[in-house]
Amino acid sequence: MSWKDFEQAAPELAVFGAARLNGQVAYLATTQKNGAPRVHPFTPIIGQGHFFVFMEPTSPKGKDLERDARYAVHCAVSDTSGASGEFWCMGRASRMDDPALRALAVNISTYAPAERYSLFELDVERAQATEYIADQIVRRNWKKDAA
Repeated sequence: MSWKDFEQAAPELAVFGAARLNGQVAYLATTQKNGAPRVHPFTPIIGQGHFFVFMEPTSPKGKDLERDARYAVHCAVSDTSGASGEFWCMGRASRMDDPALRALAVNISTYAPAERYSLFELDVERAQATEYIADQIVRRNWKKDAA
């Protein structure tokens, strides 16, 4: 489901996720050709109902996603206390070649993507937030099928 649909299904979780991911360094997990996991730092772009990622066309993560669209994303954490909270999600990625979508992604990006970069849009199938509040761990979960 698109980020827009995720925002409608789980608004508080989507707001938290966007705050932890958009324009920040996060980690993208993909599956290599041999089935092994691969983790990459990347900078997600979230806005106007979309969840985008630009990447070098020669990037292993792009090749992984073209072969097997499944992904997982986890935000970076601010320190060992986890005070900023954690957000992760998983779903499927699609390569986007539509010039209008690319223009939108460039417009809402926190950096200037190179013209050569490939664009992917990430759909969300599951998400979780973990917050550490007053010595308690608070988790919020969402799953597409449970919505």
